[in-house]
Order: sequence, then C-alpha cells, then structure tokens
Amino acid sequence: MSLEQRVTELESRLAFQDDTIQALNDVLVEQQRVVERLQLQMAAVLKRQEEMVGQFGSFEEDAPPPHY
Repeated sequence: MSLEQRVTELESRLAFQDDTIQALNDVLVEQQRVVERLQLQMAAVLKRQEEMVGQFGSFEEDAPPPHY
C-alpha cells in the first residue's frame, strides 16, 4: 500500500469517526433533554403527592398492622 493510499484510508476513517462522534453527541443531547423533562415531571408528581397527603392524610395511618 502506497503512502498516498494510506493517507487516503486514514482520512476516510477520520471522516467516518467524525460522523459517528457527531451522531453519538446528538443522541446524548436528546437523552439529556429527556432526563431533564422526566426530572421535572417527577418533581411535579412528588409535589402533588405531598399535597394530597396533606389534604387526606397518609394512607399508612389507616392501614392494618403488618401481621394481619
């Protein structure tokens, strides 16, 4: 394999790696957005659950003891 062929092969590999890195970065950015959205949703659910417990009391207060 000549030097020119080797350089061409390396340039081709580099271009492929650049494309792969960009694709992985795009996926990572989207996953981070999803995680952030899920964190906000979870915080809202927890807040609502705390409000409901405040209004109605804990369900555990009326539950029978574990041995029943």
